[in-house]
Amino acid sequence: MPSSERLSEREQRVLEAVVQTYIETAEPAGSQTIARRYGLGVSPATVRSIMSELEEKGYLFHRHTSAGRIPTDQAYREYVDRVMRRSPPPSDRDRLALRAELPGPRSAVEEVLRRAAQVLGVLTQELGVAVAPTLDRVVLERVELVQVASDRLLLVFNLRSGVVRTIFVRVPGVMAGDAVHQVTRLLNERLAGHTLHDIRTTLGARLRDADTPAGSRELIDIFIAEGDEIFDLSDEPNSVVLGSAQMLAEQPEFASNARMRDLLHLTERRDLLRQALESRRRSGLSVTIGAENADARLSDLTLVTSSYRAGELSGVLGVIGPTRMPYDKIIGLVEHASRLVEGLLE
Repeated sequence: MPSSERLSEREQRVLEAVVQTYIETAEPAGSQTIARRYGLGVSPATVRSIMSELEEKGYLFHRHTSAGRIPTDQAYREYVDRVMRRSPPPSDRDRLALRAELPGPRSAVEEVLRRAAQVLGVLTQELGVAVAPTLDRVVLERVELVQVASDRLLLVFNLRSGVVRTIFVRVPGVMAGDAVHQVTRLLNERLAGHTLHDIRTTLGARLRDADTPAGSRELIDIFIAEGDEIFDLSDEPNSVVLGSAQMLAEQPEFASNARMRDLLHLTERRDLLRQALESRRRSGLSVTIGAENADARLSDLTLVTSSYRAGELSGVLGVIGPTRMPYDKIIGLVEHASRLVEGLLE
């Protein structure tokens, strides 16, 4: 059963040694190895005894009687919260690699996040992941309407912070060019300068009394009737951005075909990842280990993320990988990358 009692200093040192050994080698740690490598000042027999105590308390387990010990999720949590030294800043080499791979200022948000997730995956050997900003509280600067087919208009949202989004609006038939122009002008007069959330909640009041030519009225009524859907950009299919899964696939944990299939399935389930990451927008640094994940399909994985905020834009950047990961290095990289992204988005 998991233990709620605090570990002694000697237990923490042995736990730290077991965790670090397993992270580095992916092999169970034996008492001889721990005593020899870490200079704990005690004999292998004493180390073995302490490891047995840690196992009884739920921090270690072993697959075979004669095998060394493997950390549990509880061990990683103790390591991250109380044992691990403060995460060092990324090395000069890693900082330069991060900055070199990110685009320049004034780049599109999507490009910044795509490149950030990609380079984080390369530097950490995990799966880089980013959650795009929510746009509900972003101010609309202007809209553009373009007829692209007999029954469709392209609606272009130009949002503050340089964000551009497009959707299609269905119409009964070909709209006259003057009508489209009149409605575009009206929408900008009545809606520009307001957030998408405010627009959705007040759209009817803003447009219902509009004095427009007869040919434009039909299009205005479409916006009034379907405004909740048209001006809701919260459920975008590209809201979760992933780096390459190749680095993660090379980890020993994914050597079996079954685990590889699970990994590939995970990369296709953007809805699952978005659900797991959405609550982290305002939580700063977040480390969720194994069974701590609410969804059982993530129970063998750790999520290390840091929220970013730039003006009205906020989201999440981080990595996903097996629970056996170098937490100190990864936490430092993720936090540094999220600050770089904030600087670019500002």
